[in-house]
Amino acid sequence: MLLSIFDLFKVGIGPSSSHTVGPMVAANRFLDELRDKNLLDGVSRVKVDLYGSLAMTGAGHATDVAVLLGLMGEQPDLVNPDKVPEYIQQIDDSGELNLAGKRMIPFKRDTDLPFNFGESLPKHPNGMRFCAFDAAGIITLDSIYYSVGGGFVLSDAEAGENGEKAAVEHSIPYWFNNGVELLEICKKENISIADVVLTNERSRMGTDEKVNAAVMNIWHVMDNCIRRGCQQTGILPGGLKVKRRANELYRELVDKPENALKDQLTVMDWVNLYAIAVNEENAAGGRVVTAPTNGAAGVIPAVLAYYDRFIPNANEEGVIRFLATAAAIGMLYKTNASISAAEVGCQGEIGVACSMAAGALCAVMGGTNEQIENAAEIGMEHNLGLTCDPIGGLVQVPCIERNTMGAVKAINAARLALRGDGEHHVSLDSVIETMRQTGVDMQDKYKETSTGGLAVNAVAC
Repeated sequence: MLLSIFDLFKVGIGPSSSHTVGPMVAANRFLDELRDKNLLDGVSRVKVDLYGSLAMTGAGHATDVAVLLGLMGEQPDLVNPDKVPEYIQQIDDSGELNLAGKRMIPFKRDTDLPFNFGESLPKHPNGMRFCAFDAAGIITLDSIYYSVGGGFVLSDAEAGENGEKAAVEHSIPYWFNNGVELLEICKKENISIADVVLTNERSRMGTDEKVNAAVMNIWHVMDNCIRRGCQQTGILPGGLKVKRRANELYRELVDKPENALKDQLTVMDWVNLYAIAVNEENAAGGRVVTAPTNGAAGVIPAVLAYYDRFIPNANEEGVIRFLATAAAIGMLYKTNASISAAEVGCQGEIGVACSMAAGALCAVMGGTNEQIENAAEIGMEHNLGLTCDPIGGLVQVPCIERNTMGAVKAINAARLALRGDGEHHVSLDSVIETMRQTGVDMQDKYKETSTGGLAVNAVAC
């Protein structure tokens, strides 16, 4: 298994990993190609065509903004979200783009960044084509990229017919391709699922200290996102006029702590708060962790915050093991199905995040490897068929509340698994394959195109 914890958990900006983070990464790769071929200094114009889901919901997902930022040389984990509106306004006002942060070229969004509605590239619904022109108008570089979910980007050469890069052998201690192989390794070596992943990470990074510090940084970004989300007020951008609710909910919980003594489900209100806070930040273009996508970025932080705040004896080691376990489960979905809503609907985002969080919580609450696998299976089994139908192409309705449901389901799945002995009728591998098949059968209008479901019926209601 070549994937890393840090493939599943990437620091970036909202509102979408596939539609925002991925296109920015693709633009960065295009700049690298220009540099490698000594073409950058001769570029007089750049055109970027968006296709498929990137065209259909790109405006609501800030795909055009992400491409512009990437062409400027900004990177998802380093760009200052508060500066983004200023950067875009400068491009629109001046009609020029600072390519790679080094040279100004003419740029008009209407003609140089078109949304090709109803057109798709062959290898994945999230396709984009970058072209560079010299002073004579001749194309000097023509590159196609696919944003395949969770911020992963493949070039046309890398992508197979199904939009996935073929696996390449790599010298890591524990190689697994499915849940059965993962459990067999754990049984043979008498180690946990988290141990498998952390050992592999150590082989890449050198020491436990480096691995632990990098994993804890992921949690710190998640935690800071929760805290910032709880402080922000106002209306989310995009035109739906969705009011931010996290601050009001936070104030109510803090100002009336005695309510927790009367209502045993107040803990659920806190979990809802954590998820809402993260996804309101995501919807506003703030800094979040792709977990494993931005649309589902609130599920895992909410469940991990539940562990951190409400489970006795929670500690840093538990946080690390939580995220390592979650990553192992996410790797199975990424390898054998998809984490792209444009491919399989929201079951590939909220469903996968719920499954990852369920298994991870089960692990840090003392579950066996078999119980962890059971919890992950439960988390997905009851998200099968979940569609992606964002109203207005915005990652707001139903996405924000959907994260709260994913988080609460994950906690319940972990508790159900812990009450069992690990034996169950449906394996995690079976539910992953079922999710993949369901995604194949799902109509395109339910796959992040905003042409079906709530996206078309909410207006009529």
